[in-house]
Amino acid sequence: MVWLSILLLLPLVWVLLSVFEVQRGSFGVSAASRAAARAFALAPDDATGEQRAAAAARQALGDQGLDDAPLDVEVSCTPFPRTCHSGTSVITVRLRSAVRLPLLPDVLGSGAPSFALRSEHTVPIGRFLQVTGDGGDAR
Repeated sequence: MVWLSILLLLPLVWVLLSVFEVQRGSFGVSAASRAAARAFALAPDDATGEQRAAAAARQALGDQGLDDAPLDVEVSCTPFPRTCHSGTSVITVRLRSAVRLPLLPDVLGSGAPSFALRSEHTVPIGRFLQVTGDGGDAR
């Protein structure tokens, strides 16, 4: 009877550990997309914005303990797709990442099983813009 209990308990523990890992990744990717969108919006130009967005996303993932997770950051803007920091642009940041499922070995040489995660956050370019008393804008 004890052996049967152990045999049934081990898969349950694995399922719980996997769910916790995926939830941690979900929190991390969601926070990373928000942080990346804000970092991009606060940047003075698009090139700097892309660098800052990637750094902010990586730091947000690191805060959740996902330092080594793969990360793909994609930034798009409407209605000015080539110049995001102009007019009334709306920035959309899409993040793709993955978490490895715990306690599973490399399966037939194709790598450890993982769970793909995606997040998207949209913010207007003027949302984090602060207007000063002299008519100028401070970022």
